[in-house]
Amino acid sequence: MNDTTRTTSEKPYDVETDVESNTPLAPQRAHLQLAIDGMTCQACASRIEKVLNKKPSVYDVSVNFAGETANVDYDPTQTTPEQVTEWVNKTGFVANVQAADSLFSQTDEDTATQYPWRLIGLWICLVPFLVGMAGMLTGSGMAWMPPIWVQFILATVVQFGLALPFYKSAWASIKGGLANMDVLVVIGTVTIWAYSTYLWLTHGDGTLNSLLQSGYTGGHGASNSPAVYFEAGVMVIAFVRTGKYLEERTKKHSLNSIDLLLSLTPDEVEQQQPNGDFHRIALSDVQVGDVLRAKQGSRVATDGTVIEGSGWCVESHLTGESVALKKEQGDGLLAGALVENGSLLYRVNAKGSDTKLGDMVQALSDAQGSKANLARLADRVTAIFVPIVVTIALVTFGVTWWLTGMVDTALMHAVSVLVIACPCALGLATPAAIMAGMGVAARHGVWFKDAQSLEAAGNIDTVVLDKTGTLTIGKPTIVDHVMVDKSLAVDDVLQIAASVEAHASHPLATALVNTAKDRQLPLFNVTDISVIKGAGIQANIEGLGLIKVGTAEFANLTLPKLMPKVWQIASTVAISINDEPLGAFALADDLKTDTPRAIIALQNAGINVILMSGDKQSVVDHVAGQLGIDKAYGKMSPRDKASQIALLQTAGHKVAMAGDGVNDAPAMATADASFAMFEGTDVAQHSASARLMGESLMHIDAAQKIAQATLRNIKQNLFFAFIYNCLGIPLAAFGFLNPMVAAAAMALSSISVLMNALRLTRFKTEVELKNTVSMSHFDEDYSVKG
Repeated sequence: MNDTTRTTSEKPYDVETDVESNTPLAPQRAHLQLAIDGMTCQACASRIEKVLNKKPSVYDVSVNFAGETANVDYDPTQTTPEQVTEWVNKTGFVANVQAADSLFSQTDEDTATQYPWRLIGLWICLVPFLVGMAGMLTGSGMAWMPPIWVQFILATVVQFGLALPFYKSAWASIKGGLANMDVLVVIGTVTIWAYSTYLWLTHGDGTLNSLLQSGYTGGHGASNSPAVYFEAGVMVIAFVRTGKYLEERTKKHSLNSIDLLLSLTPDEVEQQQPNGDFHRIALSDVQVGDVLRAKQGSRVATDGTVIEGSGWCVESHLTGESVALKKEQGDGLLAGALVENGSLLYRVNAKGSDTKLGDMVQALSDAQGSKANLARLADRVTAIFVPIVVTIALVTFGVTWWLTGMVDTALMHAVSVLVIACPCALGLATPAAIMAGMGVAARHGVWFKDAQSLEAAGNIDTVVLDKTGTLTIGKPTIVDHVMVDKSLAVDDVLQIAASVEAHASHPLATALVNTAKDRQLPLFNVTDISVIKGAGIQANIEGLGLIKVGTAEFANLTLPKLMPKVWQIASTVAISINDEPLGAFALADDLKTDTPRAIIALQNAGINVILMSGDKQSVVDHVAGQLGIDKAYGKMSPRDKASQIALLQTAGHKVAMAGDGVNDAPAMATADASFAMFEGTDVAQHSASARLMGESLMHIDAAQKIAQATLRNIKQNLFFAFIYNCLGIPLAAFGFLNPMVAAAAMALSSISVLMNALRLTRFKTEVELKNTVSMSHFDEDYSVKG
């Protein structure tokens, strides 16, 4: 057989042990996800990582500025989640542990952005300054500008009241050893306020009456008023705060695919009462075992099993396939599925975070909170960004004052440099695109394990595919048999083989067991089960001896040379007792309907497709010929597959592996990216960097294209962020940008990065585009016929 399977007595494959060699057990490792409030830029995220990485009990930390989360791997024997939370809180932020069911228990109030009272107050204080500046544009000079003492009051309220969060964030970042963007804003605006206040207080004879009388005809250049710049500080704070508010809303809503997934389950459900009536209750009150009703047009609230009724359900939110599936008594239902037609009564099997949808939400949350390798560059830059900018601002101030002799001009140039510098755009460039890309991938039925997995998938140039269960349906049937001893009944040999294969989960094994059940053949009790990777499975049956089921070589069987053609294109399962061959079965498996289209799509995208299988070469060649695959390798053991992939990598290829069996796990672990097929074994699921939630191979094509689009988006964002700062800082230093324009540009830089990331949410695969065209043609035909 070409897949080795796990026996019932074996431990899960994802936990490796080495009892015989007495190798010490690896340190315990626990995972924790925190929701973090108070981060204002990437430097904040870097500061939290720096603090936690210094703790000996913490193995790994990844803080996502865009997602406002932290993923922490720690040693549970040395610390606790509460302690980790306290460490984060001491850095000046507010951290809360994301409990297992917390995502499903969020209320609208939890997920909504708080009403921006502080921002409204800022703009109210800014209005008088805007009126005054409008007068300048209409030729009235500074006549519309409020008196300086009014400007001073408004600027002071803004600077030391409404801008208080900037001060708190700046101070916390300085204490943490990594200055953030707010440090630049505070230094710049306080400097403007202090300088303007000094000029105002020293103007005239210093009496109260003189101070109140100065500036009635406006500020800059008026004969009776000093050249104050209170409006500049207020506008900088207002523009920066507005940018942060828009940024926060975009991150929490437009980029947040998790909220969209959570909205798939209804708030209330129809619960069947003991007397048969139905009452509406809150979803949170539903218990496992309850009977619920889902009618046409509604969504299934929990995972469950249909006990009455029938209907058609769309499960595209999990599988990425929009085709409706018929559901009848005994069929399983998934939370979030849309009942397109019919009415279903179903018994609740799982709710909340225990559902398949809950698993997806948690997987997406973890993946969005991880960090791609491309983000490391931005992290290194932001770590030294603020000190460099402050240095440039000081140099700008000194040089400008020396060249012009005007301290106010030098000050404005320096403040412009401080304000326009934006580490936020750099910090958002990668995580914003990752959040959007992960959400799009999940919508298409692809669950990436983390950001690095998505990044690796976007760089692949070669895809290695297993045959059984990957290219084929995975439900082979017996098409022929041969018996060494003609006196043996076929059913007797099948009964022996099925008794052993019942302890394996490979599709070929399942086919033998199901055929035995269909023929009502009772299975023998077996002992001493052992799986031989790449060969087969063996066990003892009392009264018979050692039974081997697997490849012809494993069962010591030599097939005749002149066999029917079907044996050349079918998989062979041979059986022996005490190394004496009994016979063999030929099993054929049909290709999935869209496998040819998926292969063509990958090849058209420039991907080199290779087939590797443990099946015999003639079968592998036949399948490869059907699909137009040039390179096909048969009789490959798990080690052979991994070695071949390693050779491809040595030759400079970026390789992805797709499979569904235990024997694919070593190759998956070796490959740069890996995809576990829907309903693959647990080992394949854990070894893969991405899980495909549908049967279709088109998911691989979608995963590769989405990953590529995400990487392009990240590179665009990083390019824009770097160019923005490389151009903006020199322009500000040479006086081409005043502080107000610099503040507006700085706010727009972050928003533009987020808007570019949002373009990913409109990504459509080839299948979706064709469906859209087909539907438009259908609508046109329908309207004509109507």
